[in-house]
Amino acid sequence: MLLVDTNVLVDLLEDDPQWADWSVAQLRAHSKIRRLAINPIIYSELSLTFSTVEALDEAIASLGLVMMELPRPALFLAGKAFVRYRRQGGTKSNVLADFFIGAHAAVSRYPLLTRDTQRYRAYFSDVKLIAPGIEN
Repeated sequence: MLLVDTNVLVDLLEDDPQWADWSVAQLRAHSKIRRLAINPIIYSELSLTFSTVEALDEAIASLGLVMMELPRPALFLAGKAFVRYRRQGGTKSNVLADFFIGAHAAVSRYPLLTRDTQRYRAYFSDVKLIAPGIEN
């Protein structure tokens, strides 16, 4: 299983001029060797670009994405990562989406396909990241 971060999917869905080619190539290559997955947090973030749940569900199905639930240990780990973030001077007052996504990847031992590596590297160093500039 490979967890696919929201930014990679938005690149594809919105045909981002800078990143769409990279994201499409990564999705195609990795879909040949493992299942591509999202979780409810990624689903929620993706919903911002769709007008109906049916349109979003159709896009997810057409991309061959599997919906994975967040395990309770991942929810716990996301909270602990957020506490660390706040202690290090973070200013957000709610647990960030990246913490749920990173914790899910960490607890489930899924690699994560993303373009936004900063928080994942800082708070989930054991997660294998597939990102621009990172050797796979």
